[in-house]
Formats: sequence, C-alpha cells, structure tokens
Amino acid sequence: MIEIFTDGACLGNPGPGGWGVLIIENGDRRELDGGEAETTNNRMEMLAAIRALEETPKGARIVLHTDSQYVKNGITSWIKGWKRNGWKNASKQPVKNKDLWEKLDILAAERNVDWRWVKGHAGHAENERVDDLARKAAQTFV
Repeated sequence: MIEIFTDGACLGNPGPGGWGVLIIENGDRRELDGGEAETTNNRMEMLAAIRALEETPKGARIVLHTDSQYVKNGITSWIKGWKRNGWKNASKQPVKNKDLWEKLDILAAERNVDWRWVKGHAGHAENERVDDLARKAAQTFV
C-alpha cells in the first residue's frame, strides 16, 4: 500500500500557486512540489493529487489524504453527476477545472484509491509538511 498526502496553496485566489506531495511507500518518503504563476487554490489542490497519482503504478493500492473537501467530494461523488450531465454542475453551468477533473478521473480509475479527508492546519505532521511544500512552491512565483 502507498500512502499519499497532498496539498495546494495560492497567494491570492487567483494568484501565484503551489502544490506539495508526500509519498510514503515501504517506509521510504518522497516529496514533490511545483506550481504556477497565475492559478487558483482549487487547481493547486487538484494538481497535487494528479501529480501524486502519476508517480504511482497502475493498479496500486493507495490511501490519499487531502485537506480539500473540493477534491475529495468532487472525485468520490460529484463527478458522477457532472459526467452524466455533460460536465454541467447542478446549476447547469460548465464544471470549473474540467480539464483537471478528467485527468484525475482517469488516474484514479487506473488505481485503487481510498480518498481520505484530513483537517488542514490542525497539527497533522504530514499535512503540515505538504502545506509547507505548497506554500514554498507558490513563493517562487512571487
């Protein structure tokens, strides 16, 4: 089993953004980060999950921890209705971040992912670490 922690950050929304990932596999810890000059917090949260899953093999058993209800609820619940309704939300408006939702949907379908929400900024060591990675990555675009 692979355990993953992800987080995104944005300095302004929109503004410079960053994402951070911690992958724990067989006791080994690997960190990843990146960002964009002009983005949103939700896009950075999603990119963190996407980049993390891209680093894992198809078929892998994964527990992915995110402090984003948007990511967790979107991929485990809302996406089914969005796809059924031609990528329209409950208000009949186009789903925001469709490009990333489609990518995340494909990656998640190729793996056995247990999506777990963790409360952010609550002293959880791994969540605090990925938050730090995301914020530092965002700072590089200031």
